[in-house]
Amino acid sequence: MSVRLQQAPFDPGAETNAFLAASAGAGAAVTFTGLVRSRPDDPVSTLTLESYPELAEAQIGKAIAEAVVRFGLIKASVIHRHGRLAVGEPIVQVMTLAPHRQAAFDGASFLMDYLKTDAPFWKKEATPEGERWVEAKTEDDDARAKWNK
Repeated sequence: MSVRLQQAPFDPGAETNAFLAASAGAGAAVTFTGLVRSRPDDPVSTLTLESYPELAEAQIGKAIAEAVVRFGLIKASVIHRHGRLAVGEPIVQVMTLAPHRQAAFDGASFLMDYLKTDAPFWKKEATPEGERWVEAKTEDDDARAKWNK
């Protein structure tokens, strides 16, 4: 299990290959990579993520430990960037290994829902109209709530 917070870019393919190198006993691997996005109807030039890295690392580590137990994961890893990022750059990568595919998918989904709602990151977008803080989204809260049932 690992958590890595960093400002530097990472290579999603290389990270996946390294993660899979120790996949003994796994029947499934799931990898999710989130990217900084900009839409034509709502352009963004950069995204800045602020955090207190030591707190974020500890809290994400607890979420990983919960996912491992809850879904019977063999291994799980989260890489999350902070600082200023350009459109198209990877922001986050979640990787899970499990004996079966559903557990790997559920573990990755659980971790992403946690990261979108509860991880201590604050996002600010730079747009043509200026900077704005990213507000919480109801659909993210709803996705996270399904894990409490």
